[in-house]
Amino acid sequence: FQLYGYCYQDSNDIPDTLTTITELGSPLEMIQLLQTSWEDRFRICLSLVRLLHYLAHSPLGSVTLLDFRPRQFVIVDGELKVTDLDDASIEESSCTSNSDCFMEFPARNFTLPCSVEGRCQNMNEKRNLYNAYRFFFTYLLPHSAPSSLRPLLDKIVNATGNCNKRGDANPSPPVNSEFTQKCVKSANTKYRRVPEAFIPDENYRCWPSYHHKGCLLSVFDVNEAIEICDSYSQCKAFVVTNQTTWTGRQLVFFKMASNHIMPDPDKITYVKVTD
Repeated sequence: FQLYGYCYQDSNDIPDTLTTITELGSPLEMIQLLQTSWEDRFRICLSLVRLLHYLAHSPLGSVTLLDFRPRQFVIVDGELKVTDLDDASIEESSCTSNSDCFMEFPARNFTLPCSVEGRCQNMNEKRNLYNAYRFFFTYLLPHSAPSSLRPLLDKIVNATGNCNKRGDANPSPPVNSEFTQKCVKSANTKYRRVPEAFIPDENYRCWPSYHHKGCLLSVFDVNEAIEICDSYSQCKAFVVTNQTTWTGRQLVFFKMASNHIMPDPDKITYVKVTD
């Protein structure tokens, strides 16, 4: 979380009071997140992976967040950031045997090894990882994910659910590149290309969409846009814009007719050819 400033203020009631000024974020509402596009939810999970990596290798050592629930986080420009560090701890639990390294959660429990130094190995990191799984990954990653990525996502979710890291908590997992370069099937339907053109109306709603009154989705290329249009019975055309998402995928408007086409130098329209 970005810290813009802070100051100490002594008072009669509470000495050494610290006031901080931080960036403004939006509260994290899980129900609202589940209604957003999978790409946006993946971005949040990716920022969470980066946070886990930092907590495991911070300058203070391994840091655990004892209260890892969604209310401790906010969304800033599509990224997940932690706001409440009151429950952060750098203390690794001491032990004399493995039985002392017992982590208990509502759904399952774990026993970690006790090191020769008398500390539970990686307990802070494992606690963060499992809490990330049970509060975030298990909801945000599999839900409406691209079919080509589901086998890999299942492996990631299962690994975090078993408190296993994928690699070394790599902040840039391969899902990112595989999503942006997703292979698509070739379509049999023919489309007529109309350059520098846009369809202003003829909208229909789809889910998930980047536009609340229309069907605006991200695609890797025109072939994927054709595949999406073919999957909607009401889709008769689509408009490729010059806007991209954070992964570089193009935003495309899908339309239910092409009766009214207007010139627009920044867009390309594809109209379904009917026999």
